[in-house]
Amino acid sequence: MFDTLLIANRGEIACRVAATARRLGIRTVAVYSDADADARHVAACDTAVRIGEAEPRASYLRADAILAAAQATGAQAIHPGYGFLSENEAFAQACQAAGIVFVGPPIDAIAAMGSKSAAKALMEKAGVPLVPGYHGDRQDADFLRQQADAIGYPVLIKASAGGGGKGMRVVESSADFAAALASCQREAGASFGDDRVLIERYLQKPRHIEIQVFADTHGECVHLFERDCSVQRRHQKVIEEAPAPGMTPERRAAMGEAAIAAARAVGYVGAGTVEFIAEPDGRFYFMEMNTRLQVEHPVTEMITGLDLVEWQLRVAAGEPLPLVQKQLWIQGHAIEARLYAENPEKGFLPSIGTLSHLTLPPHAAFVNADVRVDGGVRAGDTISPYYDPMIAKLIVRGDTRDQARRRMLAALAQTQAIGVQTNAAFLARLMADEAFAAADLDTGLIERRRATLLPPPAPPDAATLALATAAVLARETADAATQDDPWRARDGWRIGGARPRTLAFRVDDTETRAVLTRHALGAGTDTLDTGDTHAAQAYSWQAEHQADGSLALRVRLGAQTLAAQAVWTGDTLHLHGPDRRATLQLHDPLAHAGDDDQDHGGGLAAPMPGKIISVAIKAGDAVKPGQALVVMEAMKMEHTITAPEAGVVSEVFYTAGDQVSEGAPLLALETIQAAAAPG
Repeated sequence: MFDTLLIANRGEIACRVAATARRLGIRTVAVYSDADADARHVAACDTAVRIGEAEPRASYLRADAILAAAQATGAQAIHPGYGFLSENEAFAQACQAAGIVFVGPPIDAIAAMGSKSAAKALMEKAGVPLVPGYHGDRQDADFLRQQADAIGYPVLIKASAGGGGKGMRVVESSADFAAALASCQREAGASFGDDRVLIERYLQKPRHIEIQVFADTHGECVHLFERDCSVQRRHQKVIEEAPAPGMTPERRAAMGEAAIAAARAVGYVGAGTVEFIAEPDGRFYFMEMNTRLQVEHPVTEMITGLDLVEWQLRVAAGEPLPLVQKQLWIQGHAIEARLYAENPEKGFLPSIGTLSHLTLPPHAAFVNADVRVDGGVRAGDTISPYYDPMIAKLIVRGDTRDQARRRMLAALAQTQAIGVQTNAAFLARLMADEAFAAADLDTGLIERRRATLLPPPAPPDAATLALATAAVLARETADAATQDDPWRARDGWRIGGARPRTLAFRVDDTETRAVLTRHALGAGTDTLDTGDTHAAQAYSWQAEHQADGSLALRVRLGAQTLAAQAVWTGDTLHLHGPDRRATLQLHDPLAHAGDDDQDHGGGLAAPMPGKIISVAIKAGDAVKPGQALVVMEAMKMEHTITAPEAGVVSEVFYTAGDQVSEGAPLLALETIQAAAAPG
């Protein structure tokens, strides 16, 4: 085994590898960029070395800086995690030349599987079934479109060197092919330094099932069963579970044998994942092989009780696999949910900012745990535009799938992240969705269940307003306690009679009001009128300040007993309870009386911070509804800004290469109606 291990990655995977290495008595070295100087993975390791600026190309993708850090700290091995350089053939060669063990497969295996096109050709020779498509080297646009036309639409364009949903587009018609191809090639080039693509038939209602394989240098190769990764958005996994629902022993054996055949065909060593697309009738096809550990590896660990990182380190040190195939079995069911800083209601656009508050469910070490959290950020950390916006992975295990699903719902109810938009509420809706509960899975589930999973915003209900009112009163009471002057108290008490007080809250630019009527001591019961179908109801509240700065609220509204945690950030209130999540803005009309209500918008605004990749229009151009105007990139994903209606572009404020902040006006668009109106 190694004495010192350098972890050439960041975030939760770096923390995960560091934890296993520590348990094995291995000293660890972290590398970090300027954006990560105070990151959790830096604190998790024994030593840390700066490798460059925030941009990945200036830090985590710099093989020379990482190797220099390994040599300077005496590291005998480098664990690449996943992403960045984990599947980089040149980096593996550089490690070998420097006499440092690369914790991953042989260079030839990386090369063989690094190109999706070459890998498919190799798998075809090995007898592994393939999706019909074009996997060749010829890459001119007209030829690729002809191949797509011959395959038949819809087709899927995929980056040949890609992964993680980057450089991937579904194309419905020949007329849409050229634009989709150009976008895929740009995204693939930016993410992988390789803009080659392949074209495949797009399967209807497919499932994404992958097999975890492991091989050693002694000729042994096993599979550790399957994971179902069908629940996806933008071709990126959202939920993973193991084993795959509905998997028969015969189909598991066939897919396991195919995965091992794929690994043996390239002389594989270490941890790898063979990914298949499966049709409803049971047929399955090879998609790709990831020559690294996967983000979703914890669900495999949870059902096998094994530490896959430990297996990686032992195999890399030349040891045989700890177990053979007949010694492996499945124990229960595991589900993983990825908690992202993103806005599901706005097309899952990434959200950046500072995590001012972060609460995660109670959890234990992954061995024999029912709830596990793999996280790479802490409260106070910044989610930046440079890296993947994942905050944490929640992993649960149960004796049955339904027990695991219910445990995930409980874990999500205990999860709160403030300072950025997150997908926590969306994940809870997904876990409760009847299609997911019934295991009616396919890669289009989220789109198919959009009405349920992404409902339009609704005004806060009476219970939410009652809790929000309590949070306001608790804050005012705490403020008054710091004042010596009783006349500055804001608790609403008065000498004579009752006095109603209106509290105004804004949610999504819509104002909702609650009327609190307070009485003098002994003169009557306080009431709250939330404006719904109920009349004013009896109202009382209690609040307890928590060590993390939140408020634990308990409210009585009529016959209801309500509870939630409340966190204030300025005049924004974040409520989090077992059955609700809400963000409300306390609105004080007097405080905003002098505000300028003039609209300062400059036309279409940037939906997130990022870089302008291309601008398809210029001042004076007439545009049609849905026409692509500007392409932005954030976190290595492209987002196309389209015209909401017909109009004429009067001004363009940015050019390709410019960085823009969220909400920045990108261009001024005069609508056709406005242009035609008489002056």
